[in-house]
Amino acid sequence: MHQSRHLLRTLAAGSSSSHRLAASRAIASTGHRRHYAEGVTASPSEQLNSREDASGLSEGWLWVDSVFPVRLGTWDLRSYIGYAREETLLERLRTLLSRVKAHDFQVVSLEPHGKDGGVFVKFKYNAQDRDGALQSILQDLRKSVHSHGGVPSWCGLPTGEVWLVKGKPWREDMDRYATPILKVAFEGPDVPEESLYSLLRPYGVITTVNFRRLRSATTARNAIHAIQVPISPNGQTVTTLRTSYQKPIAAHAVRDYVTSHPKLFLPVLFFLIGTVTYTIFDPIRVLMVEGKMEDWFDYRQSAVYKWLRKNTLDRFSFTSTNSEAVKLGSEGVWKERQDAEEALEKYLTDLPNTICFIHGPQGSGKTRMLSNLLKEQGRKAMIIDVGELLKAGSDSALVSGLANQTGYWPVFSFLNSVNNLIDLASVGVIGQKAGLSSSLDDQLKQILDVVGKGLSRVNVSHRNQRERLVKEAQLKEVRAKEDEALREKIEQGLWHDGRIDALCGNGVMSELGVGVERFTYADADVRQSSPVQEENANEKEHAEEDQKRLEEAKQQQQRADEVQNIESMPVVIIKNFDSKGGGARKEELLNVLAQWAASLADGQVAHVIVVSDNRENVKRIARALPSKPLNQISLSDADNASAISFVQQKLKDSGVDVKFTQQQLAYIDRLGGRASDLESLIHKVRSGLTVEEAVDDIVVRGVSELRKNAFGDDIEDAKNLPWTREQAWILMKQLSKQPEISYHDVLMDFPFKGDEMPLRNMEHAELISIGTINGRPSTIRPGKPVYKYVFERLVQDPTFQATQDIAFNEKVIASSNATVQACETELVTLKDVDAGTSSWLGSNSAVEARASYLLKKMRAAQRKIDALERENAQLKKVLAKTKI
Repeated sequence: MHQSRHLLRTLAAGSSSSHRLAASRAIASTGHRRHYAEGVTASPSEQLNSREDASGLSEGWLWVDSVFPVRLGTWDLRSYIGYAREETLLERLRTLLSRVKAHDFQVVSLEPHGKDGGVFVKFKYNAQDRDGALQSILQDLRKSVHSHGGVPSWCGLPTGEVWLVKGKPWREDMDRYATPILKVAFEGPDVPEESLYSLLRPYGVITTVNFRRLRSATTARNAIHAIQVPISPNGQTVTTLRTSYQKPIAAHAVRDYVTSHPKLFLPVLFFLIGTVTYTIFDPIRVLMVEGKMEDWFDYRQSAVYKWLRKNTLDRFSFTSTNSEAVKLGSEGVWKERQDAEEALEKYLTDLPNTICFIHGPQGSGKTRMLSNLLKEQGRKAMIIDVGELLKAGSDSALVSGLANQTGYWPVFSFLNSVNNLIDLASVGVIGQKAGLSSSLDDQLKQILDVVGKGLSRVNVSHRNQRERLVKEAQLKEVRAKEDEALREKIEQGLWHDGRIDALCGNGVMSELGVGVERFTYADADVRQSSPVQEENANEKEHAEEDQKRLEEAKQQQQRADEVQNIESMPVVIIKNFDSKGGGARKEELLNVLAQWAASLADGQVAHVIVVSDNRENVKRIARALPSKPLNQISLSDADNASAISFVQQKLKDSGVDVKFTQQQLAYIDRLGGRASDLESLIHKVRSGLTVEEAVDDIVVRGVSELRKNAFGDDIEDAKNLPWTREQAWILMKQLSKQPEISYHDVLMDFPFKGDEMPLRNMEHAELISIGTINGRPSTIRPGKPVYKYVFERLVQDPTFQATQDIAFNEKVIASSNATVQACETELVTLKDVDAGTSSWLGSNSAVEARASYLLKKMRAAQRKIDALERENAQLKKVLAKTKI
């Protein structure tokens, strides 16, 4: 007894005698389809397919393929087209099949099976010889269908065929869709390959493993499912075949080749990736940089937005749009600023052979001067803010920030991390790095190189635009001169238009239609009169003068064109050069920016302006451009007279006419000429405050800012500062008493003890300003002129002063105690040395001298401790009174 089992075999020509489960695939066959199954005994199958009903008629099943689209998956939308035409197709199919009357053939029902694209047809017939009758009915059906246009199809192409179902119809609706591979499972003994091939071959050409056509696989599956194939000659032993689809296993030839030849494939792949990057993305990035400079993507520059704003918001705005900001360097006000503006304007109107370096303390008006001048000249600038870039927390964030400021897009900053992983993997696979990862320096250079190309395109486009406008202006001028000359000729009666003859009639002219062409000066009628001859003589006399004037005008035009070309060049502004923070990334960024700025100046691509708060940063730019001197522009605080004139001028322009008293002038003098503080004073006076109240408000605000920035909000915040509270306090205490102090005296004394970093950090934070002589630090002054009075106000606060003095004294006491303990330890050691070397000549005097020195040092330290302890006791009393 044979048990049911499911086996998988491969159907192959010339295979071994071992029988396995067969999987077959269909091949496209457009020629004649072979219909034969001579080698298959179909009697048991026909017994399944042919049954008798109560009336004595036999029943059978047909399969009609290609009526509907074969559904390839849930996403296949063609099935909905078949559903829409289902009734029409089934009606036409019933009509075609009903034409056959052989053996009392009757169509009982049509059952569509849309997933496999066909229809099961149940029919009845009457015949004694069932095998012959079924074959006769099948042949008649095929002839009838083909003679009437073929099987109706969803797409209108009659490609279907009628097949006799030898097994049992199985109309399942599971999510298993048709594939070219047909899986056959045996229930019973194995079927010989010859029998299986003869059974499947009529439905389509079979390759070594698969059917070639999907249609053949669906037909075979629905026609032979559950067929019983006899194994023994007597037909008593049969095997039932169960068919289903199997998903094809895709060959991975490319993957296998890549994994087998990584040393050959990976370099080629990386080369192709790099080629695609440079050939596709770089031109897009250059275009995006040009678009950022030309404001292509700024909706505020579009004509539609400007029209809407002009006709909507501006109509309801009460602010004056025609009033211009007063220049800081107006005549008679702040002569130093006027000189700086003239130097910057001169640089912008000349070829960019070098770099302009503007330096000055914060609040000195560098940014305002630049923006006002660029606005007046109508120049477009690309601004790179180093301070914002250095706030980035990672290399990828820094690269993205630079790309955002320059318009470099698309940027794939995250790919560098992926490339690092690929390099690590390639080391394990091919033994060396793939070379995809790049350092921060290389990434910044790549971005700036593309930006440089974009700026070059902007320069060329501006130049072409200028030339086009100049040519249009010249052409317009020539046409105006021609029209004026023509008007004069007409007024003098010297011009005759021949086109009038064609209209009014003038013999041959009227008949031939001559005179409709354009007339020139050569066609004008010249009257022979003495005034005209005299005029021609005068013209000859003045010909040389006109020629000279023409040459001079041409030279002036050339100079004007050169100036216009220079003014149309883009401007690159690098702000906050050598800003605070950044660490190692800061050095790389500044070096790359310096080299890039030098390349722009050498190539005369753009005017480059570097803005810095410290003059020492010019050394980095000078190293990048060693062959040419830099154009340095220095901005400083205004003197007292310039500051007062500036404030008066600004208040007068705003409609506030004031005359300062001596006390008010003294208060203005406290601001020291710092532009930001003067602007704040002007704003407060406009708001209704007096000069005294405005200056006091600035000082109070400075005290609050200083307490937070110099001492921190609390102890935890103070630990994050790059200096200690004691270091900040001793400086402010000394600077409140005198305008400047010695740099080296502060550096050598407690609490600095030779450490320059806290002083440098406080200078970067604008708390102090370090003056230099011959390039070395010399003096220390407040970071802003108003800070002197801020320091005084801070020191005069009794509570804050007592708190800081106590903390400072405690540090000094701790240092003195350490000195006393060190001296005591050394004195004990000297006692042992004296006892062991007392017999040596002169040893007692050396030990006594050292001991005397230590005792003096201990005495001085102890006196300092006693004095500071008494001072702390008094300060604590002050704090106690304050609490009460």
